[in-house]
Amino acid sequence: MQKNVEYQEAIKTKYPEQIVIAIAKDKAGRANPVTLGWTMIASGTPPMMAIAVAKKHYSIETIRHSKCFTICYPSSEMAEAALFFGSKSGRDADKFAEFDCKTEPAKEIDSVLLGDAVANFECTLESEAEAGDHIIFVGKIIASHTNTEPKKRLYVVGPGHKLGAV
Repeated sequence: MQKNVEYQEAIKTKYPEQIVIAIAKDKAGRANPVTLGWTMIASGTPPMMAIAVAKKHYSIETIRHSKCFTICYPSSEMAEAALFFGSKSGRDADKFAEFDCKTEPAKEIDSVLLGDAVANFECTLESEAEAGDHIIFVGKIIASHTNTEPKKRLYVVGPGHKLGAV
C-alpha cells in the first residue's frame, strides 16, 4: 500500500544513486571534471549516454565548446576526488592542478580518461535539451575503456553526499 507524501520525502528513497565524473576541455584547453548524479543510458544502438548538468555549472560552457566529453564511472577509492570535483568550479580553479588524480589521454576525442575509474566512455555531443534548472547532454559513445584491475563503483549511499561502494 502507498501513502501520499511530499516529493522531498519520497525522493530520499533513491539511494544508492550512481554518480559519474564528466570531463570536457574549456577554451584554454584545460580539462574540467565535474561530479554528477543524474546520468543514464540513452540508446543501445548506437550506444549513447546522457548527463544532466545544472545550468549554473561551468561544465555547460566546456561541453558546448569542445563538442565532446568523457563519462567516467569512479571507483570507490575515488571518493575524495569525486567530492572535490563536485564542490569546486572550473571557472575559478584548474581542478586537476589542485587535486592529484591519475589521468591519461582519451583515444578518440580531445579529453582525458581517469586512470583509477572503473570505466571511461568517450562521447561526442549529439544533442542537448533544457530540463528545468538543468541541461541534458546526450553523447554518442565512440570509445569505451575498463580498468585492468577489478574495482568497485562509487555511489552516493545517503543524503549529505555520503559516498561508498555498492
